[in-house]
Amino acid sequence: MKYDLHVHSCYSRDSKAEPESILRNAKNRGLDGIAICDHDTVEGGLVCAEIAKKLRIDLIVIPGIEVSSSKGHILVLGVKTNIKPGLSPEETIKQAKLLGGTVIIPHPFKRSSHGIGKFEGLDADAIEVFNSRCLFNTANEKAKKAARRLGFPAVAGSDAHIPEMVGQAYTEIAAEENTVEAVLRAIGEGKTLPCGKRTPVLVILLQMGGSVRRKLKKILGLRI
Repeated sequence: MKYDLHVHSCYSRDSKAEPESILRNAKNRGLDGIAICDHDTVEGGLVCAEIAKKLRIDLIVIPGIEVSSSKGHILVLGVKTNIKPGLSPEETIKQAKLLGGTVIIPHPFKRSSHGIGKFEGLDADAIEVFNSRCLFNTANEKAKKAARRLGFPAVAGSDAHIPEMVGQAYTEIAAEENTVEAVLRAIGEGKTLPCGKRTPVLVILLQMGGSVRRKLKKILGLRI
């Protein structure tokens, strides 16, 4: 089964991707499911799951969240409750586990996206070793080597912030059945294969430009 395990919706402050567009693009890409991981909120995942049911789109939606820990971002899949940002990675993961979540360390060595850096000793279930929004592949290769050395399961995600990039990277998961529970269990068991290709450079640069404009607007109070 093919899953994009790292997708952002309009419930993230840096994305305008509407749920229905995400779902239809995922289906057109031949995905079996997606994980919606908005910044510090589970709302987008819950909304996407409801819309998929309402529109009868044959796609599994895993609700999730990308938590801003004190040292970098952490993905938590399969949760319906927000986790407080700003906690240490260890405390963030502890809270995630108490909620029954599956923990993935995304783009650990991509500092521009708040990668956490070294993850040795963290109680994570998997490492994102291929993130399609990496401008260069160096960070991905470093994550891949570290995950292999430390024995972590490896996954991939598009980190899509626009619907068209959903499924640009994905994970093949050998789950017993296509349910949220079975898929998350298979991830923890390492039954995963990272796949896909990098987001086109122009798309990344355009998104980076938008991010800079938003930060300037916030800091200087400008209309940009």
